[in-house]
Amino acid sequence: MENLVTVPEVIDIIENSTEVFGVESIDFREAAGRILAEDIFADRDFPPFNRMSMDGIAINYAAIEKGIKSFKIEGVQSAGKEQMTLSSSDNCIEAMTGAVLPKNADTVIQYEWLDVKDGVASLNLDAFEIENLSKSKNVHAKGKDKSKGAVLISKGLKLSSADLGVLATVGKNNVLVQKNPTVMIVSTGDELVEVNETPKDHQIRRSNVWTMFALLKENGIEPETAHIVDDKVILKEKIKHFLEIYDVLMFSGAVSKGKFDFLPEILEALGVKKKFHRVQQRPGKPFWFGKKDATTIFAFPGNPISTYVGCVKYFLPWYRKSLGLEENVIKMAVLAKDFSFKPNLHYFLTVSIAEDDLGTRFAYPEMGNGSGDLANLSKADGFLELPTGKTDYYEGESFPVIMYRKD
Repeated sequence: MENLVTVPEVIDIIENSTEVFGVESIDFREAAGRILAEDIFADRDFPPFNRMSMDGIAINYAAIEKGIKSFKIEGVQSAGKEQMTLSSSDNCIEAMTGAVLPKNADTVIQYEWLDVKDGVASLNLDAFEIENLSKSKNVHAKGKDKSKGAVLISKGLKLSSADLGVLATVGKNNVLVQKNPTVMIVSTGDELVEVNETPKDHQIRRSNVWTMFALLKENGIEPETAHIVDDKVILKEKIKHFLEIYDVLMFSGAVSKGKFDFLPEILEALGVKKKFHRVQQRPGKPFWFGKKDATTIFAFPGNPISTYVGCVKYFLPWYRKSLGLEENVIKMAVLAKDFSFKPNLHYFLTVSIAEDDLGTRFAYPEMGNGSGDLANLSKADGFLELPTGKTDYYEGESFPVIMYRKD
């Protein structure tokens, strides 16, 4: 066995090579999917007043205790209207959901329990129901949810659409979030043409770049892309420029042992420190990783599945840790069919996933035609990680699974 770095060693090296990209202030309307870089505090009590949670009448509960069943309506308290005052504890004020509770009132009785006629609201409840009518019913008390100054959202959270409503509620028009890395995705090779071109018999369209592009977009990153032909001078010139302006460079191809696989040589000539090259895994064995100052380089082999495995297994965890996110919980799946793999390599088996009624995941091997079979990814849901040290993996055994289609 050639001298290869193991998958656990790779994970350790990459986890210890994270970066901090700083923070930026953005419009809260653009914050969904971003990582919050500040705590969000309540600027006043939540709710900020005693709020009525049902349409009905607002009364003073003492009237119920006195046996009053019919209430003269003094007026209507609607949402957004200044607080009214109940002048008589024997009367009521009609109450709208979301409105402030009138002064001298402490209980709201919903319309379903009332008959309203000629300016009078009368209870239509029997004696037992009236006896069990409680004080403060249908009143959402001031400060019950959160007090002024309380932390509503803690920094480090990935903001969702629900969180944007909280930002709006506290008047947070601009919010601090973690900056995303600037990323350049580079493909290399004379055999590649653009998506809108018709390839010749000896050519193929650029596809790996767009798979990576979409994966990064799904995770909140806005990458750029470039293609460089297999020319040492041009490669070196362009990569030198990219190293000066991007936080991350991601390559697809030119890292194996082919005659035109110039990338490792060029990167090292440009002062990039190699952390490792060639991993004890399949697919993706020629994976190259390095750093120059604060720029991180992920150079994956050019076969489509190799590139995709590298992105989901190594780049995304690096990105999450760099932004301070909690690690993803390791998912497990049960192998649904015996499988054999002889080389002593950590194997990423392409699988489709099905769950039973108990939520157990079952992994069914989707045997394509090697790491170049891009179409096979569309048949599958993830990669089952089969460890080194054995050749036979049996139905019923559980292994970690990386899901890229189903949660």
